[in-house]
Amino acid sequence: MGISALTPPKRADEAIESHLEFPDNRLLIDLCGEYDRNLAQIEHQLGIQIVRRGNRLVILGEKTLRDQAMAVLKGMYARLESGRGLVSGDIEGALRMSGNVFGDTALQMEMFQPGQHEIRTRKKPVEPRTDAQKAYVANLFDNELVFGIGPAGTGKTYLAVAVGVTMLLSGAVEKIILSRPAVEAGERLGFLPGDMKEKVDPYMQPLYDALNDFLPQKQLAKLMEDKRIEIAPLAFMRGRTLANAFVVLDEAQNATTMQMKMFLTRLGEGSRMVITGDRTQIDLPRGTASGLQDAERILKDVRGVSFNYFNSKDVVRHPLVARIIEAYDAADGTAG
Repeated sequence: MGISALTPPKRADEAIESHLEFPDNRLLIDLCGEYDRNLAQIEHQLGIQIVRRGNRLVILGEKTLRDQAMAVLKGMYARLESGRGLVSGDIEGALRMSGNVFGDTALQMEMFQPGQHEIRTRKKPVEPRTDAQKAYVANLFDNELVFGIGPAGTGKTYLAVAVGVTMLLSGAVEKIILSRPAVEAGERLGFLPGDMKEKVDPYMQPLYDALNDFLPQKQLAKLMEDKRIEIAPLAFMRGRTLANAFVVLDEAQNATTMQMKMFLTRLGEGSRMVITGDRTQIDLPRGTASGLQDAERILKDVRGVSFNYFNSKDVVRHPLVARIIEAYDAADGTAG
């Protein structure tokens, strides 16, 4: 028995209420979250009120917002019915995507279809949470060269590494190679102590963090020991042919034009390559052109190359990050 949208008795405040009934009270508890925190998150973002009465939820507020809340609640409940859990980020993504589909029941359920856009790793499933992320993931599986361009926190690198792990575990590729330019973000750190690995590891840490999210520590260590997963600065790519590999270049806005050309021409048989970057965070010396911007211009019409763009609406970190990005974008527009 599915969710029921009830028609309450006629009364004066009928115009500001919608009712949803849920057949499984155990799932309803998970839907509401501890101390109803999931409901509070929806209330806060949509500016509505949700009241729990037994096995039903009463939604109070403006009709368009009530309909949007109903779409999100139905989708979240369908997710729980499929055996998957709910975290704050899932609700954030559902709210972001629901604005375009709340009037379409088929679309609202499609948003939450189990496994439709799911990436399976050894530690947890990963799902794109916005339309741009869905298109990006589809292109990561379908194209040999993919660019992901947009601000921090939009999942460009995280999703690319997740797809790379999925393809490695499935046997679609033999290795993962992750690279970044070793460029300091506006600071001079001086000479770092230790051997070469110890010197470059601080620059590579975001890539290690992503891998640790997807693979158990012992398995990750073994794959790195066997050179099936490599993490190296961009400068180490010169002269190599990267065959049967899933290759990611992160922070590509800090690659020079020559470095970008060098890296792109490493692509070998059976490989896929992903280039991620943020044009607003270029740390190259003044007067040095960004290889990412040049690649956009030069490769925009090349068959087999996919460009994917993200904005503040695709940020999946803390909601405040999206507002910070929008504020800086607005300030840059004013300054220009």
